[in-house]
Amino acid sequence: MLLTRYSALAVAIITLIVSGYYLPHVWAIPMFIVAAALTCLGLYDLTQPIHSVRRNYPIIGHLRWFFEEIRPEIRQYMIEGDQDKIPFSRSQRSLVYARAKDEVSDRAFGTLLDVYEDGYEFIAHSVRPAPPTDPAKFRLRIGGQSCTQPYSSSILNISAMSFGSLSANAIRALNKGAALGGFAHDTGEGSISPYHREADGDLIWEIGSGYFGCRTADGNFDPIQFEKQARNAQVKMIEVKLSQGAKPGHGGILPAEKVTPEISQTRGVPTGEDCISPARHRAFATPLEFMHFLSELRRLSGGKLVGFKLCVGQPWEFMGIVKAMRESGILPDFIVVDGAEGGTGASPAEFIDHLGMPLREGLLFVHNTLVGAGLRKQIRIGAAGKIVSAFDIAATLALGADWTNSGRGFMFALGCIQSLTCHTNRCPVGVATQDPLRQRALVVPDKAERVANFHRNTLLALSDMLAAAGLAHPSMIGPHHLVRRVSPTEVRMFSQLHTFLEDGDLLRKEREPDFYSAAWRLARADSFSIGQ
Repeated sequence: MLLTRYSALAVAIITLIVSGYYLPHVWAIPMFIVAAALTCLGLYDLTQPIHSVRRNYPIIGHLRWFFEEIRPEIRQYMIEGDQDKIPFSRSQRSLVYARAKDEVSDRAFGTLLDVYEDGYEFIAHSVRPAPPTDPAKFRLRIGGQSCTQPYSSSILNISAMSFGSLSANAIRALNKGAALGGFAHDTGEGSISPYHREADGDLIWEIGSGYFGCRTADGNFDPIQFEKQARNAQVKMIEVKLSQGAKPGHGGILPAEKVTPEISQTRGVPTGEDCISPARHRAFATPLEFMHFLSELRRLSGGKLVGFKLCVGQPWEFMGIVKAMRESGILPDFIVVDGAEGGTGASPAEFIDHLGMPLREGLLFVHNTLVGAGLRKQIRIGAAGKIVSAFDIAATLALGADWTNSGRGFMFALGCIQSLTCHTNRCPVGVATQDPLRQRALVVPDKAERVANFHRNTLLALSDMLAAAGLAHPSMIGPHHLVRRVSPTEVRMFSQLHTFLEDGDLLRKEREPDFYSAAWRLARADSFSIGQ
């Protein structure tokens, strides 16, 4: 065993002696140099105090770090099963790649899924299928009574991803793809860059707690800068981000070395300083103040659509916002629910794995709260969280969403290979990097076509699924159309699995005590804290 541990060092020393003996023969020179380097490395390994493996296994101990470095690639390309989700399975990625390239995505020889496994889901089809509807008609009008500039939105749009986290070429391709396909592109909280403007695709301007693009020098909200940007015709919707699925309740820092002159100009922050996105907003501190802030944004924007996005956390806080809507009479035009399983940005492991409400539970909670408060018909709901297929869209709509957003699905359409290096600035395909040499790999015209193709082909597949269920439009799908296996011998419709409130239920004093009524009693319009 001792010989095995030190075999590499012993071989290096013997080679050094032998090659040294035959110097200055030409063949001996490279051997001597390599052996000398390995011998020095091995002797250093024996004496260094940091790594125990290298002290016991000089030279060969370095292989541990080599194999650890390439482990994700080995797993993805050689070991990973078709249905292993890390976080998206090979089957999911292959589906997006095929649709983005406008290739046939049909499969032969039956499903690879275990249809008798708990959690398997399907849509109940009809014995009288409907004719497929043109997916171009899969749109909805967003805009409440106070909105003077409503928007006809696709039911599938690009989720929030900022310039800074994504490369300039990625932003160019996404926006050009959105323009080609007639759907919307959410800017993310990094504001509107010049690259969002080039193709003139419809924009959803997300405003986070850093107020990038509409901030004062000390980081507060700047109404003058906001009005200047918001009234641009390309901006169709204003979305205030309360929290996001990737790291709910967590602020963010873009290190100084990543704050390039372009990002500095786009975000309105100094070059060479850390760009800080606080964990909470400064412009409001209570639900009522939040409603008045939204009203001010609507006024400054000239009556455009105004809403907010959140990953649901403490239920009484969202219910407090809903109570503030009723008390103030100010309603957002839309709410976007971000699931805890979502997120293109990097965040601490504990936040990724154990913080925030998953999409379906969060969506159902928001939908039920608005229904129970008698406001659902006046407010549209969008949803985001691991949506890449037509079935994902259908299941999300069945639980109460009006439209869906996809982030990583469109990243796959751009060529993302799920290398899981988004936060390192070393994205191998030029999607999530600011390195000009790396992002030149992303050819904008080609990838823009793929973005549009993925959108079109996914909605074509949705049209076929809905037709098989006897439905003509996505708005017709409900929880009774979706079925989930709950045991090896039992399946249930979503309508049987989940609680669905009736209109105005939360306003009825005689309502039986349950989760919703208990949380509603705790909610306050004048504070995000628990009421008495």
